[in-house]
Amino acid sequence: MARANQNETDQAHADVGIVCALRMELAPFLDRCERVRKYAGGDFVFRGGRYDEIRIVVVECGPGYDKARRATQALIDAHSPLWVLSAGFSGALLPEMQVGHIAMADSIVDVHGHELTVELNVSSDPQKGLHVGRFVTSDELVRTVKQKQALAERHQAIAVDMESLAVAQVCRDMKTRFLAVRTISDDLSADLPPEVLSVLGSSGTVRLGAVMGSIWKRPGSVKDLWNLRETARRSAERLATFLDGVITQLYEALH
Repeated sequence: MARANQNETDQAHADVGIVCALRMELAPFLDRCERVRKYAGGDFVFRGGRYDEIRIVVVECGPGYDKARRATQALIDAHSPLWVLSAGFSGALLPEMQVGHIAMADSIVDVHGHELTVELNVSSDPQKGLHVGRFVTSDELVRTVKQKQALAERHQAIAVDMESLAVAQVCRDMKTRFLAVRTISDDLSADLPPEVLSVLGSSGTVRLGAVMGSIWKRPGSVKDLWNLRETARRSAERLATFLDGVITQLYEALH
């Protein structure tokens, strides 16, 4: 009871903190929250609000391991969340995984041989688009089907992203509960367009000049980039729906 009273008066406290690389990944979920406030903390953008009575803080770190690690540290230092989630987009490494499916990690590795186990009492349900297994954290965007197949074989992993291991390691060191929840934004049906590497800036924002340059060099890229945008939007909506249940269950378990 003392902890509950402390939380009610501690305006900085969050029940659940979420680390994402790009705002678009969590935008539909944030739209479901109330009283969302945005502020800058160091190098990162934070957005805090309420999901019913649950206090939520989302930190947008930009793509990559180092940024995710620093953002997670900043999130925990500032808001002491009871749970931290690494959430956002990921690439499928199994042929049965489709765009919009959900992946949850029971372990995470990187391409350098580091590995961390995640306590997770959830089972795969492929018929409902839910896959549980090992994630691999890559140093760079994995664009081609061939690269994804190689990662799947080498690491026995189901999905690839660029941040989850960093978030998990900080949570382990800070004794904070952790989950990795990702939506599949690109599957094994085709390569991502080569322009995706240039149109996204280091912070994850779209570089309009690069977009225009891509269209000038390859007119067909406008269709590819539009399809990529629509796929990302649908994937983010699916993630928001899944997070509804996850966050509610986490909060109920804690209280």
